[in-house]
Amino acid sequence: MRVQLLLAHPVADSYTAALALRARSALEHAGCELRCIDLYREGFDPRLTEAERASYFGVYDASAVAAHVDTLRWAEGLVFVFPQWWFNMPSILKGYFDRVWAPGVAFDHDLAGGRIVPLLTRLKKFYVVTTFGSPWWAAELHMRNPVRAQLKKGLAAACAPQARFRMLAHYDMDRSTPAMRGRFIERVEREMRRF
Repeated sequence: MRVQLLLAHPVADSYTAALALRARSALEHAGCELRCIDLYREGFDPRLTEAERASYFGVYDASAVAAHVDTLRWAEGLVFVFPQWWFNMPSILKGYFDRVWAPGVAFDHDLAGGRIVPLLTRLKKFYVVTTFGSPWWAAELHMRNPVRAQLKKGLAAACAPQARFRMLAHYDMDRSTPAMRGRFIERVEREMRRF
């Protein structure tokens, strides 16, 4: 399977980066063909440009993100690895979605009916590996996990409704022990080996 593995964390030796590295190794072991993206290391600019926004309802100008568009269209599986801060994804990742998951790439506008027509029809899997500083109850019961809703009910459902969505989350990072982090990284490895 052709898999895009995307990391969004500013610290190169973070736990999140270690999760991405372990996921990469397990996906390679599973025989996947990978394209790996590290948004911070490549200096990805999350700001939607004037040209991109001006062309949003016409022919979208994806020239500044052409390599990312190519990888997204190439992929059959996606794995996004990132932390959640203030119950949201890093702004660099939000900017990636704003700029790359655009009209003519991830979806088309049905201007007559107001619907979104999905274009990522080759995607089979859409996986998220994430961490929360807060405990499970705060993320799930109090906040109702807004990032999962945004990714699953927003992006995946609109652009790749046939893709299997799965989110693997490690909660309570602020009090996480090495043993807890070790168990989660092993869980991520098992899931990626079955990818």
